[in-house]
Amino acid sequence: MGFIERLERNIAKLEKKIERQQKKIEHLQEKCESKKMTKADFHIKKQQIESRIHGMNSRIRVLQGGITKEKKHQEEKRKKKEEKKQK
Repeated sequence: MGFIERLERNIAKLEKKIERQQKKIEHLQEKCESKKMTKADFHIKKQQIESRIHGMNSRIRVLQGGITKEKKHQEEKRKKKEEKKQK
């Protein structure tokens, strides 16, 4: 179970990073509304942050796929052992 736990920890880390990036967007929006930053700068920075978030979301999906593959692999191993015991 160590491999699956490691993948789950990595997913949790990425989710925390995504939350931090979303807070950055909110902070930038507050700056823009208080006229400390132009709308153009806001949109540029927002797009950069959103692209990072998109990359992290795709990594999360890949890790979730790895978890399902590993679970399937463990299930197959268990079935083979049960078949050997029955014979």
